[in-house]
Amino acid sequence: MIPCPIYAIFHVYCPGCGVTRMLGALFKGDFYQAFRYNPLVFILLPFIIFYIFDLIHSKITKKELYTNRVNNKVFYVLIAILLIYGLLRNINGFEVLRPTKI
Repeated sequence: MIPCPIYAIFHVYCPGCGVTRMLGALFKGDFYQAFRYNPLVFILLPFIIFYIFDLIHSKITKKELYTNRVNNKVFYVLIAILLIYGLLRNINGFEVLRPTKI
């Protein structure tokens, strides 16, 4: 699959490492392996899909995005979670968060 440029240069796992392999595993129907490649993005995927469909729907119907009504604090919390997740993936003892082939 496509190598992560951040891992290739700095040898650290970013919050997105394993997403390409996760998507490949999802298309094959291997949900457990997809979860092992990137647990956080796997959990957030339904919300990401909802946001994309909401964005497309708002462009077509010219109506306000449902997600625009959500407080900006939610997005700041998600960014903080992603940053913490990215840090934890690189700390010994949290190897379970790293992309893993089962």
